[in-house]
Amino acid sequence: MITKTDEVLMEVKDLKKHFNIGKNKVLRAVDGISFTINKGETLGLVGESGCGKSTVGRTLTQLYTPTDGEVIFGEDNVKDIQSKEDQKRFKQRMQMIFQDPYSSLNPRMTVQEIISEGLLIHRPNMSKQERDARVVELLELVGLNQKHAHRYPHEFSGGQRQRVGIARALAVDPQFIVADEPIAALDVSIQAQIVNLLKQLQEEKGLTYLFIAHDLSMVKHISDRIAVMYLGKMVELAESEALYEKPLHPYTEALLSAIPLPDPKLERTRERIILKGDVPSPTDLPTGCRFRTRCPKAMDICAKVEPKWQEVEPGRMVACHLYE
Repeated sequence: MITKTDEVLMEVKDLKKHFNIGKNKVLRAVDGISFTINKGETLGLVGESGCGKSTVGRTLTQLYTPTDGEVIFGEDNVKDIQSKEDQKRFKQRMQMIFQDPYSSLNPRMTVQEIISEGLLIHRPNMSKQERDARVVELLELVGLNQKHAHRYPHEFSGGQRQRVGIARALAVDPQFIVADEPIAALDVSIQAQIVNLLKQLQEEKGLTYLFIAHDLSMVKHISDRIAVMYLGKMVELAESEALYEKPLHPYTEALLSAIPLPDPKLERTRERIILKGDVPSPTDLPTGCRFRTRCPKAMDICAKVEPKWQEVEPGRMVACHLYE
């Protein structure tokens, strides 16, 4: 078991991912974000749909090629990885759990074949007997059993499918896993089971997670630190408890105010922050601060100057003119 340390596993510097969508329009899905992830920790990444969260995860795992910026994983700068052998080694160390357990599993393959696929690529010297034993071991690790190995995805519930997706990600013993909204498509009763399973696996195997979600209440239970995104930019990054107790950015305040409280008396007395207007188009971004068109605390400077991403307290980053 590897516990959380202060050793940096991944450093992201000014990462950008832009998409050309025709008619000289560029969609700036991720537009210059910087952060680190320490070995053994879980960094939660939250924000509204369309803010660029999933694009960050896919760019880190090289499913998308970055437009600009650097991703340093361990001692490797990802853009320097050129040979097929090095790319293969890199992909073995970094895996992904996808959002939709229905579309992310090949319906024509059995669970045995789905989980074995990574082993065939990354452990070609493994015998069939060793592979089969490894599949059973992984199924038991995620709460399934040997009987499930020869079934097809359509024979499983959503929660069971996501367990198969987790087993597939673990097959090649990765160090780092991007969990891209792994509970979004599941029933509420199943969500906590999957989150608890991920936490248990992290403790047993010393995994490091980037946990992407839009449900702030669930992110709190699994994350050591939380980063908040808005329109391709990070607006705040802090320890999980600190973010919930005292959000600094107006957007974070609004997100947290939308979480229902279990105490009815407190729920009735607290102030709910309702944001006005719609999220601007990522192809036609506002000048200055991107949140200013909906921000209840916007000032004149917000329209003219983009706020800096800066440390305002130890371990707390924020991009807002209120703190400059």
